[in-house]
Amino acid sequence: MSNTIFVAVALVVQVVCAFFFVSDIVISVLGLNVTPIRWETKELLEIGAALGLLLGVILGAIALYRTVRRHAEAERRLRALSGAFLDHLDQRFADWGLTPAERDVALFAIKGMNTAEIAKLRATSEGTVKAQTAAIYRKAGVTGRPQLLSLVIEELLLVPAPAAAA
Repeated sequence: MSNTIFVAVALVVQVVCAFFFVSDIVISVLGLNVTPIRWETKELLEIGAALGLLLGVILGAIALYRTVRRHAEAERRLRALSGAFLDHLDQRFADWGLTPAERDVALFAIKGMNTAEIAKLRATSEGTVKAQTAAIYRKAGVTGRPQLLSLVIEELLLVPAPAAAA
């Protein structure tokens, strides 16, 4: 939330300052008659506008830095969760007594691939993949892919999340 406010303030400051500079240029180019102001006042306004633009750039850089830092933290957490998910799957596959080939097929099935895609990736026939999926479902105690996926997700939700590294 504070990052959004930071960016909004930077944007408002830059818009006001840019408006000042652009309006000054447009007035000069079009030769519009405006009430003249003292040159000292105009110089102070220009210095203020320039400082405002500089402040906007600084605030934008800070907001960008915060965003990059948050993104890096989110990626780190995602990698940790991904590793925990794969560890969880490996444990479930071991508990079910899956063979290495069945483990591959189960992982592909959980990823949402169909029988033809799994057969192509594993360079086997669709019949072999169907036999392996039937064995996986029997060993896991489910009747099909939706139940297998549901079982994995349900168990994953019961597993505590890994502690975040400080």
